[in-house]
Amino acid sequence: MKYKATYEIKSRGVRAEDAEVVVGKEGLTLGNIFIDYADLDTLKPINHRVMLSLHDRTGIEISMLGFSYDGFWEELTGGFGERTLQALFVEEETIMKCEGEYNYLPEGMTDREIGRGNVILVSDAVIILPVSSHAVRIPLFYADSIDLDGYQITIRMKDGTEYKIGKFGYDTMPFFERCETNFKKTVQRRQQLLKSFVAEEPFTYTGLFRTIQDEEYWGAAFGQGKAAIELYTKNDAATYLYSFEDKERFIRSLEMAMEAVGSHRELIFLSDEELNRKPVYRMAVHRSSAVRFLRNCSAGRLIHKKDHAEKLKKFLA
Repeated sequence: MKYKATYEIKSRGVRAEDAEVVVGKEGLTLGNIFIDYADLDTLKPINHRVMLSLHDRTGIEISMLGFSYDGFWEELTGGFGERTLQALFVEEETIMKCEGEYNYLPEGMTDREIGRGNVILVSDAVIILPVSSHAVRIPLFYADSIDLDGYQITIRMKDGTEYKIGKFGYDTMPFFERCETNFKKTVQRRQQLLKSFVAEEPFTYTGLFRTIQDEEYWGAAFGQGKAAIELYTKNDAATYLYSFEDKERFIRSLEMAMEAVGSHRELIFLSDEELNRKPVYRMAVHRSSAVRFLRNCSAGRLIHKKDHAEKLKKFLA
């Protein structure tokens, strides 16, 4: 939708009054300047102004919206949220969607993400959508416990990370009950699936992508500070190689990264140049520290040719 407003980008010496501002599905257009949602870090409403911060620390102020302010903010945050869901590759059916409070520490950050926003329950995950680039998809398979204390739900992960959500009004208890039920179903179902998958030597460690991809999994082979990952899917014809220092951290990040990418496994090997041409993929990588870690550990690929076994053995030695 189109709006009339004043916008200012001080670092670029840009200011326009009574200018056309358009909220779209992929980003925001200020006059002839397009801001992709992938480049947005934070969105804040302050005294009937909208303050935007980009990843490169560029600040943008939008004001003088008049009576259109509320509608503009709702459409902007709605568009940003929908684009974020695309970047989190949410393909599962929504079970519940509530507006409430959240409190968690994004991995690699020093400041906690605290506020109110949409919290969504799907069959195998809980999604928190703050008005920032720190949205998170919490995979229930890697949760250790889910507890309710008053109006606050705490999801505690196996690595000790905690996510606090709640104050959904009358929806708090139904959300908790359905979350707990899907947590148990997801764990039981995945454990059964993992037992049925057999990887061939040297790929002795197996894992899953997501619940909805029942027949696709991955296997890992380890050497000293090295790993080879084989994707057991319909169309993958390469083995992915990695180097690392901490094996425990690598395995944890590998599991979370494979969960995060879903069916978009090219995310783990695309070059930075290719990645920059795909805004949704850029958003996805930014929202998953595990995917970033895995990409940083990359040591190349081995195409499935006659000398594949020999080269793999040499790499892992």
